[in-house]
Amino acid sequence: MRRWVTTASRILTAILALSPVAGGPALAQTSAPGPSLALELNAIEPGDGGCRFTFVIANRLGAALDKAAFEIVLFDKDGLVDRLVTLDFKALPQGKTKVRQFDLPGVDCEGIGRVLVNDATQCDGAGLDATACLRTLEPATRTEVEFGV
Repeated sequence: MRRWVTTASRILTAILALSPVAGGPALAQTSAPGPSLALELNAIEPGDGGCRFTFVIANRLGAALDKAAFEIVLFDKDGLVDRLVTLDFKALPQGKTKVRQFDLPGVDCEGIGRVLVNDATQCDGAGLDATACLRTLEPATRTEVEFGV
């Protein structure tokens, strides 16, 4: 009987050592987040004769962007396309977070129902695939307006 208790104790110890709860090897299997380009629609507010869009963008691609520009589509609250615009976020160093503001004349902020990132018109940087900006884009919003790809 004593031998069985010792064997059972060893098995239980091994199971606990390997379990995620104990912080064993199972935790090592979680992978680090991959490269990404975080784009947050931070604010939409009336401006002089139009609407001001404030974005927060963070480059976590693993390389500097010499130029990043996106085609953005504005939809009204009925889901109809209001306009397409290209927003130039300029150079974005690796690991840097920047705030960019864009004033769009003739846009009624209250009438916007959705903002869509339609395409990355430019994604230039040493060692970066031209599709990296759109492929790794992580959209988020702090506004009541829907924002995504």
